[in-house]
Amino acid sequence: MSPNPLVGAVVVRGEEVIGEGFHAELGGLHAERAALADAARRGEDAGGATMYVTLEPCAHQGRQPPCSDAVIEADIARVVIASDDPTTKAAGKGPEQLRAAGIEVVTLEREDAIALEARLQNQPFRKHSRSGEPWVLLKTAMSLDGRTTTPAGSSPWISGERSRELVHVWRGECDAIAVGIGTVLADDPLLTARLGEARQPVRVVFDSHARLPLDCRLLATLDEAPVTVVHGPEADPGRVEALLRAGAETIAVGGATPAERVRPALVELGRRGLTSLLLEGGATLAGAFAAAEMVDEARVFVAPLLLGGPMPEVPVAGAAQGALVEARTVGEDTLIRTRFKEW
Repeated sequence: MSPNPLVGAVVVRGEEVIGEGFHAELGGLHAERAALADAARRGEDAGGATMYVTLEPCAHQGRQPPCSDAVIEADIARVVIASDDPTTKAAGKGPEQLRAAGIEVVTLEREDAIALEARLQNQPFRKHSRSGEPWVLLKTAMSLDGRTTTPAGSSPWISGERSRELVHVWRGECDAIAVGIGTVLADDPLLTARLGEARQPVRVVFDSHARLPLDCRLLATLDEAPVTVVHGPEADPGRVEALLRAGAETIAVGGATPAERVRPALVELGRRGLTSLLLEGGATLAGAFAAAEMVDEARVFVAPLLLGGPMPEVPVAGAAQGALVEARTVGEDTLIRTRFKEW
């Protein structure tokens, strides 16, 4: 699907749904054409009906022809739109064409609950369209006493099995997953989505000195998913060249601190077509993204554990205040979702 948005449409006459569809895959029918095709399969004439669509119909030629043309040709009488399209090639053009053809167009108020839901399901698409950067989702797990790592020699997991399964779902939904070099050196992770036929994310390592071991599991599994190393100007050119020869892609960014390097890295990742980034690194990488104010949403698993030891230092000055989206039970854990930005 990425980089395209999630879009659904239904065709209604009176109180009866006569056609429904969604954009199922990149290059496939857009939701409006899929809904009209469904109506035709049911033997229904969409003329005079109302179409409800989660994103305004497009009026430009892409992998598919303009949806506005299909709506006009079907003689739809009324179109209700839940959210706008922020891309410059599309914004407002479809609704304008529909109105010019005599079709009533209704756009839900921004504060409407359905409009908000339609926008939120497309945050990666909306952010990338507006800023050129991927939407950033921070995932972490912590104990009741605020620990994010377990004592040496114990289980490496804080969160429970069901929580970890959910993380693999998120990995498959995101274009990329990021960790810091400390996580790689400590755990030698795969960072793949291991649930069925899940789409594999690009694996990104923030590694200022290009220290990524050439024998790590990330580079050994390039046939499963690509690896991108983000390094600073202080990285040894020989190490960077070795990573390139091993099959990794590299991105050089400037900035005196880790936080100052976050934005340039996101810009470069966005230029490569990545619209969403799942941040799974440890406290150092998460702190750099938070200090750069580049976290769009956080999902925190709180496990019913007391790990003990000295309390970690938590920076408070300049802390971001988010809006609580959800708090629910996942297995034995509590998942807290907080949204910091809406695009």
